[in-house]
Amino acid sequence: MTNNVSRRGLLFGAGVIGAAAAVSPKPAATQTPQGQMPQGQTPQRPTYRFFNPAEAAFIEAATDRLIPPGESWPGAVRAGVPSYIDQQLAGPYGQGARLYLAGPWKQGLPTQGYQLPMTPAQLYRRSLQAIGDFSQSRNFNFGAAPPEAQDSFLRDLEANKIPFPGYPSAEFFETLLANTIEGFFSDPLYGGNRDMVGWRMIGFPGAYAAYLNVYTNHGVAFTREPMSIGQHPGGGGDIAGIHRHG
Repeated sequence: MTNNVSRRGLLFGAGVIGAAAAVSPKPAATQTPQGQMPQGQTPQRPTYRFFNPAEAAFIEAATDRLIPPGESWPGAVRAGVPSYIDQQLAGPYGQGARLYLAGPWKQGLPTQGYQLPMTPAQLYRRSLQAIGDFSQSRNFNFGAAPPEAQDSFLRDLEANKIPFPGYPSAEFFETLLANTIEGFFSDPLYGGNRDMVGWRMIGFPGAYAAYLNVYTNHGVAFTREPMSIGQHPGGGGDIAGIHRHG
């Protein structure tokens, strides 16, 4: 578990943002300044399909520590990350639609990735129950705790110091971290990356499918508004707004 500064730096390093790293990280001139929501738009608390109120409270607080708000850009909650995770868990991903779940089950190696005999929805439900039980036994309210205490709790999750039912707590922490990053940078069509704030932060143009050269060339600044899949007109167009740095 890292501190606030290196957490945000993590999103730019280690290749977690894929093709977005090929685009200039400078925000476009036409974008909403300092990562703020456009005028007239204020984030509304989502209607959760999977999380109950107690679960949602933990997820909101935890994701906002994993990607915390800064001076110029919002954190995970304002970017809609909890809504993204909720929608995924309520759909095929949560049901393990692409997972082999018939067994037999053996202890996997860390290099093999997720090996638990549970769907993601089951992992979240059981893990959040374990977290709730542990917190209640210590009279600890994660959502109301100060940031330092929240970070300490998340470090304990990552280090397998929180008792979980038959599997290490790090399995849940790693899944939550991965889903948080996905929600911050995925297409808004999937419920997260509200106002495409993740793309604005790194200068990623989004779903301009006709502009493959923007995705695959370094040193390119894209000065248009980013585009979601849901906004795509289905046609081509000129490439005005693309400028190469000198």
